[in-house]
Amino acid sequence: MTPPPLVRFEGVTKRFGAEAAVRDVTLDIGEGEFFALLGPSGCGKTTLMRLLAGFETPDAGRILLAGQDIAGLPPHRRPVHMMFQAYALFPHLTVAQNIGFGLKAQGAPRARIAARVDEMLTLVKLEGLGGRKPDQLSGGQKQRVALARALAPEPKILLLDEPMAALDRKLREETQFELKSLQARLGLTFLIVTHDQDEAMLTADRLAVMRAGEIVQVGTPAEVYERPADRFVAGFLGQVNLFETPQGWIGVRPERIRLAPEPAAGAFQGTVLEVGYLGDRTVYVAQTAPGRTVLVAQSNVGGGPAARVGDTVWLSYPPEAAAVLAS
Repeated sequence: MTPPPLVRFEGVTKRFGAEAAVRDVTLDIGEGEFFALLGPSGCGKTTLMRLLAGFETPDAGRILLAGQDIAGLPPHRRPVHMMFQAYALFPHLTVAQNIGFGLKAQGAPRARIAARVDEMLTLVKLEGLGGRKPDQLSGGQKQRVALARALAPEPKILLLDEPMAALDRKLREETQFELKSLQARLGLTFLIVTHDQDEAMLTADRLAVMRAGEIVQVGTPAEVYERPADRFVAGFLGQVNLFETPQGWIGVRPERIRLAPEPAAGAFQGTVLEVGYLGDRTVYVAQTAPGRTVLVAQSNVGGGPAARVGDTVWLSYPPEAAAVLAS
């Protein structure tokens, strides 16, 4: 069940000149929810986050936080903190001073700042590094400092703008799990903006897919992946095979396609054009008609690749694997 909304966008529009970066967006984000805004560059997801942070002002609509219209509040008076993609750490300050900066700006007592800094260093597993400067840290450690600084003032919602874009793949994957675990322990609302489908799917309780300033679909990662609203969502959220039927377009994910050397009821014939071995699975491209190919991802549990380039194979999928798509 969706938790009660902490944030509500009501018919929000933001224009830059004649162009609408966000167009009539209505969206609820629940309290204690990890929510992702996902979409290609220029779709409006960062603008929507900046509107919530107070860095932009809507041209129409309302933004409610815990039931309060925050349109008139400047950024520093909103219980919202943002972790920027570039981290924006102060190079002349120590790790501890960076983490405590927001609390100091709020006029918190020195003892309170010191205690909260120690708490944050423990939370992000940087104990003993409070005296270092940012240039003495690794990329992953800098990210943790930026996260601790954003969490230190105890915001009602934390905004994450492409927070893992600067990390290498292995560290990014590790950090995604850590971030989700941290959010669950804190029970705080996180809103992440990303164009990385895997990142959104892995971290978010729910996500909204955006296109051209509008929200196309909202749901859990499983709902949006298994039952995409249209061809754009189906193609953006991973690989998909599109089939045109008399009833309209359907989408079938590559891992739901079955590959066999012998014909079966309802199967269609293909010729293997390419084979890609990825350890846990093998990816096949099979030609089923002139100019028509199907992508298949088959598990390697119990053996390696089941077909080679040039083999004739039979392809099928269960009826429940087909998602009916809007055009």
